[in-house]
Amino acid sequence: MKLSIIVPAYNEEQTVETVMQKLRELQEPVEIIAVNDCSTDGTGAVLDRLKKVGLVDQVIHHPQNRGKGAALRAGFAAATGEVVVVQDADLEYDPADLPALLVPIKRGVADAVFGSRFQGGPHRVLYFWHSVGNSVLTLLSNMFTNLNLTDMETCYKVIRADLIKKLPLTSDRFGFEVEITARLAQAGARIWELPISYSGRTYAEGKKITWKDGVAAFFHIVRYNMFPPPGEWRT
Repeated sequence: MKLSIIVPAYNEEQTVETVMQKLRELQEPVEIIAVNDCSTDGTGAVLDRLKKVGLVDQVIHHPQNRGKGAALRAGFAAATGEVVVVQDADLEYDPADLPALLVPIKRGVADAVFGSRFQGGPHRVLYFWHSVGNSVLTLLSNMFTNLNLTDMETCYKVIRADLIKKLPLTSDRFGFEVEITARLAQAGARIWELPISYSGRTYAEGKKITWKDGVAAFFHIVRYNMFPPPGEWRT
């Protein structure tokens, strides 16, 4: 089972090569697709170099900054594996956790597996209010989707490629996590959740999510759950 790993990257020159090296160390058949979202540092040049030496299979360059969601849609469209997952280009998520997340899909009991940062895995201790905000957003999302997730905002969502390619995804920026969770629930997907490790960054170290994204997420939860597009993709 080939895993297509989509790596959206915006100004991650300092970490993206290490991330790619870790992905290549996985004992799984993988396809690595990097999407450079019009970085203003050397990220694009680093990715092109990594493609030449075989650490990256495909590099997609956006001529304008379009946001994480738009980058992911480009990556999903290019994916050829049976399963897809998003890998942020920083070092907050450890690729060593990915093989365990694949197991429920390999066993045929899951269509999507969420890697939860709040199920007891090792993690760096950081911002209290970030954890509170994440819990509140997950609770609100669960109220709409009728799921019992512990970490809706997690980056690690391993999903069957045939499923994600038929979902009507439109979010261009950080609303992607809310939208994909809503669409999976609306499609009747079998979702599992497993613990992962997490080494969050400080803002001085390059963290990009702010309180404004958290506020926007509230509106995204209402929008994507209350007003899904029509179509046969829904159950």
